[in-house]
Amino acid sequence: MKPDILFMGTPEFAIPSLKALVKNGYNVVGVVTQPDKPKGRGRKYIAPPVKTCALELGIPVYQPDHVRDEDFLDTFRKISPDMVALVAFGQILPREILDSPQFGCLNVHPSLLPKYRGGAPINWPIINGDRKTGVTIMLMDEGVDSGDILLQEEIDIDIDDTFDDLHKKLSAMGARLLIGAVGGVMDGMLAGTSQDSSLSTFAPLLTSETGYINWDNEAEVIVNLIRGLSSNPGAYSFLGDKKLKIFYAVPGKEKSSGEKAPGTLGTLMEAGLQVATRDGHIYLKDVQLEGKKRMFIEDFLRGYRLLQGDTLE
Repeated sequence: MKPDILFMGTPEFAIPSLKALVKNGYNVVGVVTQPDKPKGRGRKYIAPPVKTCALELGIPVYQPDHVRDEDFLDTFRKISPDMVALVAFGQILPREILDSPQFGCLNVHPSLLPKYRGGAPINWPIINGDRKTGVTIMLMDEGVDSGDILLQEEIDIDIDDTFDDLHKKLSAMGARLLIGAVGGVMDGMLAGTSQDSSLSTFAPLLTSETGYINWDNEAEVIVNLIRGLSSNPGAYSFLGDKKLKIFYAVPGKEKSSGEKAPGTLGTLMEAGLQVATRDGHIYLKDVQLEGKKRMFIEDFLRGYRLLQGDTLE
């Protein structure tokens, strides 16, 4: 008999896992997600992606401000799920929720735990220049991504992968591994393996300062930052007094002669718009100036006249 599963998740990343549970015949008795939040200039309330998906699937939705609130805990007791499946939910679970389900709380985490515990595990491997990452299915405990590992699979990070690319790959992989983990736990075939916390690293949440480009860095470091934040929230610099978001760039092969200060703009070439770095150049290919639409660099330069000696600050 398949278990009653309470699903917890919020962003787009969690949707393939929710759909996979339903497709594979599991009884998803409810979906817990974050409350609707105001967005945009009109401050219109927008539903989380998982809520929209759950309603389309005909699954009851719960949106507590805090899962530790007694009102929600009463609801949880009434639902009394056999298992909780959590994918990018956004709140810390209390001990009662962790301990109550017969088959535990399974978490889909997009990194090779214990590496990259924390809130931005997809971004930081790209920013740090890693060549591999992956997905871990973990049996949750009260720590931050510190529970026993049930399943784990790695994937190569391609040299031109952006956050968006890796997000899509890991989301699909997480859904597939979750189905395997749920079945393995139910069959008693999966035993958790403790994490070695001495090997852990942290993936802190992104801030505005994370995306600010220091042009006095190596070209590869700058390109990795751009890739790791593309397309949201986006790495950025300033062109004059306006923020310039940069969504894609490639490093130049040539080394710097030191003639141009880091951040100095060069000419438009086949590879993109040249910008000097500490050790060479990068080439901008996809940008958005504050107040304008996102566009390829060739289109951007048709409407923006660069002057000799212009720099990115």
